[in-house]
This record gives sequence, structure tokens and C-alpha cells, in this order.
Amino acid sequence: MRRVLVVKLAALGDFVQAFGPFATIRAVHPDAEITLLTTRAYAELAAASPWFDHVWIDDKPKWWQWGKVAALKDRLRQGRFDRVYDLQTSDRSGWYFRLMGGRVEWSGIAKGCALPHANPRRDFMHTLDRQAEQLAMAGLAPMVAPDLAWADADIARFGLPHPFALLCAGGARHRPGKRWPAAHFGQLAAWLAARGITPVLLGTTDEQAEIDAVVAACPQAVALTGRTSFQDILGLARQARLAVGNDTGPMHLVAAAGCSGLVLFGPDSDPDLCAPRGRVRVVRAPDLAGLAVDDVARKVTELLW
Repeated sequence: MRRVLVVKLAALGDFVQAFGPFATIRAVHPDAEITLLTTRAYAELAAASPWFDHVWIDDKPKWWQWGKVAALKDRLRQGRFDRVYDLQTSDRSGWYFRLMGGRVEWSGIAKGCALPHANPRRDFMHTLDRQAEQLAMAGLAPMVAPDLAWADADIARFGLPHPFALLCAGGARHRPGKRWPAAHFGQLAAWLAARGITPVLLGTTDEQAEIDAVVAACPQAVALTGRTSFQDILGLARQARLAVGNDTGPMHLVAAAGCSGLVLFGPDSDPDLCAPRGRVRVVRAPDLAGLAVDDVARKVTELLW
């Protein structure tokens, strides 16, 4: 294999859970020219990794945007790839198989592909298990554990007191059932601060309201809203005492860094299919608003001591 294309578009948690497959593909094809097709949000992180020679940004054109679709089609075909590993396995990535003319050696679920993930129950598998099986069916086994030594950052600029704990109080705005109330995070932050552990809040400006509510309840908390790259989060997680958060992308980065963590799941997602793996525990509740702070604090105590 001289030229290999890997397709992984989104979202953050799914992208992080593809680190193992990325490392495996590179290990099996050490001399190949490997290109990643991804979305803009993950291009910088992917380019810093040792797994890819090129990173292409996919702006995900709509089917009626003929000019953009034609440009994507030309780029994919001119890549002259010997094999494609479709780790997105969506309708969109299946469409790309057709854009490429269906003649490339394709690993995925696109109809008519040469290396299908032929398990009718694949959608009931955890993301990591599903990807491992897909690659095994394409002849890539066993899965390689990703070495993230390259993904470090100098976090001294944040001036954080030690010890500190990371809190991810936000999440997808359109899925409120995935978010533990900010008021509860505020109480947990105060509980941590009372035990000498500084709460450090991660999130984007879209989560400003939740982060502000936590800081209002616990003035000792430090908010890094909008100030952290993905590599910064990995660096912070390596030095954190622990992390607590909703089922959201940064918690996957925390787990990948080897940090102890507690991930809170409500009814909108299934930890059996997508929970971070590593030194993390899962708390699942039928209604996150009803998950008591004392119950979460007890789980945190188990992680601390």
C-alpha cells in the first residue's frame, strides 16, 4: 500500500476513540503515505500526531453544492489511494465511496466495498470494539495502543495551584439530557475546594453560562473558558488529580491522557456504546437533574482515596 486514506470527520469523542485505529493503521502501513480526511476542528490535532503525512479538511458540502462536491470528488480521485479506511461509517462517508467511483479498496460499510465490516450487530457494539473488529476484518489486528507522548502542552501559563481537578460542566446545547445541572457542579466545586483541591473548569464560550454559574457558587474555581486547545486539555489531564464531567468530548481527552475520571450519563446516551475507557468510572442516572451531589461526591471520594 503506497497511498492510504483514513476518513474520520466528527465528533470529538469519536475522534479521540479513533486514536487506537489511527495508530494501528500507521503501524501496519509504516512506509505508506497516509492522508486523513477530517473536519476543520480536528485538523490541528491530527497534523501534530505521528500518524498522518497529510491532513485534508472536509467542509462537508451539501449534495446540491455542485461546485464543492465536484472539487471534493476530484481531490479524492486524484489522491489515487490504494486503500481507504472509513472510520466514520456514515451515510456521508459511504457517499464518498461512490464519489471515488467504487473502485478503491475500501474498509467500511459502503455497499459493494471490498473490505466490509460484515457484522449486522455493529451498531450495538462499543465504538472501540466496533472499530477494532472492522480493522481486524480488513486484516489489521491486534489493535495498537496509541502513544500520546507527542500530544503534550506547557500548561504553566495557566498558573494553576496544585492539586487541581478538571470539571466539564457543559455539553451539546441541543442535548440538555446529557448535562448535569450547573448548580450541582457548583456544589461539587465547593466540596472540592473545601478539601484543598482547586476546581478548574473546561469549556467553550458556548458553555459560558454553565461555567459562570459554577464560579459564582465557588469563587475558588478557575475558569479556562475558550483558552484550551485539545493538546492543552491532554496536558492538563496528565497533571490533574481527577476529572468530573458530562458525556462530552473533553472527557474522552481526559481518559486518553490517563487521568482518573467520573463521567455522568443521562438517558440521552448509552455508556455501553460510547463511554470513555481508561481510568474512568461511569455514573448513570435516568434523569441527571435528579442525580444528587452527595452521590457524585462519594464516587469522587473513591477516586481520590
